[in-house]
Amino acid sequence: MKKSTTFTYEVENGLYINLTNRCSNRCEFCIRNNGDGAYGSDSLWLEYEPSASEVLEDIERRDMSKYSEVVFCGYGEPTYRLEVMISVARELKRRYGIKTRVNTNGHSDLINGSDTAALFEGALDTVCVSLNTPNPEKYEEICHPVYKKAAYDAMLEFAKNVKKYVQNVSFSVVGEFLSEKEIEECRKIAEDCGVALRVRDYISS
Repeated sequence: MKKSTTFTYEVENGLYINLTNRCSNRCEFCIRNNGDGAYGSDSLWLEYEPSASEVLEDIERRDMSKYSEVVFCGYGEPTYRLEVMISVARELKRRYGIKTRVNTNGHSDLINGSDTAALFEGALDTVCVSLNTPNPEKYEEICHPVYKKAAYDAMLEFAKNVKKYVQNVSFSVVGEFLSEKEIEECRKIAEDCGVALRVRDYISS
């Protein structure tokens, strides 16, 4: 495992921010199971977790006109660094007026020990929550959450709550890990929560 200080990396037209390697899940389909980097990036295994100012200094060296959005998504769950994420997102919107997104497992409230949804208002334009399965039993089976049975319901509740503060909220599932029936069950869960469902492909590297 090669360690680095890769705090940002590019994926197509997006600039991705890597804030932490900590995660409350160990998903069997996680891209970090397959190597040190993603989409041709340098290693995303961090030597240390960056401060907000270090992330912003890294971003200042880039041509921000190239990017359509900034995405908080690296080799860990961004909401472990919630305060830093919100601070960076607000500053990026102030400086560049750029769209911001977070890809999250939805455990923010469990991780931070409080209702965190309101903090996302005005900082994030899009919140994409990894639903992954249509029930808590399969979620434990393939995502291995440290919060055990509490994780699934907390994730659903977070999605419902954050929808009050962020206009674009969606669930995602990895199609290769679910049957058609399970995908339809996930679609119904998303509908009940008032959010969209995105069926994404498994990414191996």
